Amino acid sequence: MAPNRAFSEAPLPLFLPAADDVGLLRPVVAGPPGKAAPSYLVDHRARLRDRLLSGGAAAMPDYELLELILFRAVPRQDMKPLARLLLDQFGDFNRVISATPQRLQAVPGVGPAVIAELKVVEAAAQRLARARVMNRPVLSSWQALLDYCHTAMAHAETEQFRVLYLDRKNNLIADEEQARGTVDHVPVYPREILRRALELNASALILVHNHPSGDPSPSEADITMTARIVQAAASLSITVHDHLIIGKSREVSFRAEGLI
Repeated sequence: MAPNRAFSEAPLPLFLPAADDVGLLRPVVAGPPGKAAPSYLVDHRARLRDRLLSGGAAAMPDYELLELILFRAVPRQDMKPLARLLLDQFGDFNRVISATPQRLQAVPGVGPAVIAELKVVEAAAQRLARARVMNRPVLSSWQALLDYCHTAMAHAETEQFRVLYLDRKNNLIADEEQARGTVDHVPVYPREILRRALELNASALILVHNHPSGDPSPSEADITMTARIVQAAASLSITVHDHLIIGKSREVSFRAEGLI
């Protein structure tokens, strides 16, 4: 790739590996070791924090919200270039946060400290969404359930199959990942799903899996597999309320489509 002429005329800063983040390169500021960040960076970070606190996240574009996260990983460097690079690589804020550590590590300037900060945010988002549905009647909190499924699965790079186990009042008593697969296939074992339902004394199930391609349209294999689980569950007096396929921006409900 040809060098960017807009930057080639200016003297390049010296880069050395940061002691606290192997693999992350930061510009070394002239002066004694441990010198504080330049005042313009301190002011810039303070302005971003003030905007977040006064206007909320909705008032900030993706790259600025990402900058705020990266500040914690790299205390003395302008993080706007890395934030924009990550967005260019992955497409949007959600895909950056949910990218695998292996893919993140391949981005120049990203090391363990940056990856850890991003994964903390991802874990926090999933736990907040999960808290809105656990031990609650999910059939009357359907949108919260969809929000949780999208948060947990919409941007995964491989297929995942989850089972939501419900009690007699349709409260969610367990949310378990049953299997992980490849970009277009995940192994599903009806016997294991129902064995676990009996262990939990569950009365009903909601099946959920994602399509990394982004298109949640069910395949013939999805339809056949769902029918097998519904039939096996019925023999044990367990109801399968729905099977949700989660895509990038929408989901498909087997119940709504008349497939259950």
